Amino acid sequence: MMMFKSLDFLYVPAPDIESSVKYYTQVLGGKLLWKIHAYGVWVACIELSKDEKRPYVLLADHIKKNDVMLIYQVENLENAARQLKSRGWKEESRVEIPPGPCCTFRDPADNALVIYENKRPYVMQEFRGKIDSAPPT
Repeated sequence: MMMFKSLDFLYVPAPDIESSVKYYTQVLGGKLLWKIHAYGVWVACIELSKDEKRPYVLLADHIKKNDVMLIYQVENLENAARQLKSRGWKEESRVEIPPGPCCTFRDPADNALVIYENKRPYVMQEFRGKIDSAPPT
């Protein structure tokens, strides 16, 4: 039985959130679904494809490494993490994305693989159209 339900998000470093949003919407033709500022970080959700099985692009200004993270949904985060650890995966960190908690692992080539549990399935619809603006400097 496969553990991963679906590839839901690509978590993309975006140190300059505004220029990244502009690039993904104006250059690539994506649609900005929401952009929020919470807990000191900016995250924007971009829809790049009309495919129902698409992953959304989450642009985030707080990612330290310069790599794209593949975020897969699992039924139960703790059970999946325990299974992966028993197979030799080493947990790198725990983070939160709007839909729920995540656990990050690295493959042998140092690529980030992230699993998450969709504890807040309503959030994608709830955030749709919410565009926080940067405070005046």
